Amino acid sequence: MTVEEYNERSGRSKKMLLWFAMISFVMVFAGLTSAYIVSKSRADWKNFEMPSAFLISTIVILISSITFHLAKKAIKDNNRSLTSIYLLTTLGLGIAFVYFQFDGFGQLIKLGLYPTGPTSSVTTSFLFVVVLAHLLHLFGGLISILVIIYNHFKQKYNPGQTLGIELGAMFWHFLDFLWLCLFLFLYFFK
Repeated sequence: MTVEEYNERSGRSKKMLLWFAMISFVMVFAGLTSAYIVSKSRADWKNFEMPSAFLISTIVILISSITFHLAKKAIKDNNRSLTSIYLLTTLGLGIAFVYFQFDGFGQLIKLGLYPTGPTSSVTTSFLFVVVLAHLLHLFGGLISILVIIYNHFKQKYNPGQTLGIELGAMFWHFLDFLWLCLFLFLYFFK
């Protein structure tokens, strides 16, 4: 087996493992959204307006998907400086997403919608759990972006070696798509 064949097999294996991880994440959120749907029939279920910060965070994370795609394209075109700009922009947008998520939590709390305690409701508890579960996964995505940026500055990526950026982009796009689905679900299924 040549080095190229080994690298190709290794890359396919890593992508397959990432697919299995993403499928397991989908199963977790399918369980959470199913519980949300079942709980909606409870007498103590309260309708709420989705905080505007969640809409802003949705726009921000969708833009970050574009910048990550552009970073992958730039490294394949051997444009290292543009790759750096797009990777750093993606990281900044990821951090902005987290900020707006917490701002959304703040907006809910200002409305008196607490996740726990005597004034909480099952509705807001579910909302907080779903959003926090996504944020936990997003922190993994932010860590992967930091690793990719580190490796990029160590010049480990070039037009022929983009596996790390490809894996990071796959996971990031998955997180973006997952959040978009969750946002639309929570927005329309009140």
